[in-house]
This record gives sequence, structure tokens and C-alpha cells, in this order.
Amino acid sequence: MDQTDSTEYIETGTTTVGLVGADGVVLAADTRASLGGRFVTNRTARKVVPVGDHTALTFAGSVGEAQTFVRQLRAERSRYEHATDRTPSVETTATVAGDLLRGGPYQHLELVLGGTFPEPAVYQVGPGGGVMDTPYAASGSGMQLAYGRLEDAYEPDHSVDTLRGLATTAIRNATERDTASGDGMTVATLTVDEDGSEDEHDHERKYKYERKFEQFVQFEQFESIAAAVTATTNGAGNESGTDAESGVAS
Repeated sequence: MDQTDSTEYIETGTTTVGLVGADGVVLAADTRASLGGRFVTNRTARKVVPVGDHTALTFAGSVGEAQTFVRQLRAERSRYEHATDRTPSVETTATVAGDLLRGGPYQHLELVLGGTFPEPAVYQVGPGGGVMDTPYAASGSGMQLAYGRLEDAYEPDHSVDTLRGLATTAIRNATERDTASGDGMTVATLTVDEDGSEDEHDHERKYKYERKFEQFVQFEQFESIAAAVTATTNGAGNESGTDAESGVAS
């Protein structure tokens, strides 16, 4: 993850992954923020961010750009809902995200976006605005190490519970060798209804949000992703500096 100011861009790193399962989507990321991968500025940064009741994303890149981008993407989703009286699909959200990256001021963001409406899906969105549908994806400086594990063990018919373990292992493998990734991890799961049904006007989803640290594990279940934005993590000195409006670490 990158720390920037108005005059200088300092390249730093992170590791994030996204996987599609039989009953939902898993998104995960490490929690280290650093300057150039050499100096750790934050050990509990949140890089998995909700953007809707059934959609979330991970980011690698500038913190300031990520905060602004998330607010703009949420605004575009809200505008779409009011204009069409429909909930935007994961594909629609990914397309809008790509358009924002391609046409906006965001120079240093790479996204993995996932969700469950109308079905579980993950999209990789590049800095130039390219959008690719993929069963699994990784981003950041540790992505090659993460991909090694994903390529070896991923199966599309695996459950979210199984894929959560795979995502955790992929992030851990990256943090073992990539100095710009580490300290802990955030794991988020988005699941569909047990019967697989989908009601266009009822998109409440179970959202499970887990943060792991060296000696600290917290697991919470929210009725919707939006609840995670205002949730407070208790214990183990969580001082992530999360932006209250965007849910992105500052």
C-alpha cells in the first residue's frame, strides 16, 4: 500500500486476493502500510472495503486515492440505483470502477472487486481501467507468491469456508517473503442465500469480517457489509486510523 503527498509518489506494496466459491466470494489482504517497503507506517491498515450490501473490494495503491475512489464509487452506485430503481450487479460495479480509474485522477490503484449479485463473481480492475472477470485474483507486490498458492489449490466448487482458509494461506505465504506485506490480515466473505435464491428487491447478505494479528483474532458477522464501516474492533490496540466515511485506512 502506498503513502503519497501532493508532490511525490512513493511506491510501496501489499498483497490482496479474491476468490469465487460455490456459495460466495472471499476477499483478503494483509494489514501493513509502508514507505517503499522499507519503513512500516501502520500495522493494522484495512485494505478490504465494502462498497455495497453485496459488493466489496481490495486495493493496492495510494491510501488517499483509495479513500476518494471508494467514496466516488459508492456515489455512482447510489446514482445508478436511484436512476434505474435497480441494484447494480457486480459486473456493473466493476465496469464503473474501471471507468473511474481510466477517466479519473487515480494513477496508482489496483483493485480486486467481488460480490454475489446476481451470482458470485470476482473482477480484477487494473490501473488503466481494464476489467477482467476471473475465478481468482491477486494484486500488490506479493501477488506472485500468493498466486503460487492459489494456482496449486483453488477449485471453483469449494465452499466459502474452504476458500477462506486458502486465502489466509496465500496471504501468509506472501508475507513470509515480501517485505512490503505483513503484520496481519483481513478476511471478508460474502455469501448467497442458502437456497441460492435472488430477489431483485431483497439483497440483504451475510457479511463476515475477520481480522488476524500475531496474537489476536477477531471474528464478527454483520447483517450487511455497510455495518462493517462503522464497526469498532475491540482488543489488541487497534489504531488503524480508518477513515470514518470511506472505511479505508488513512
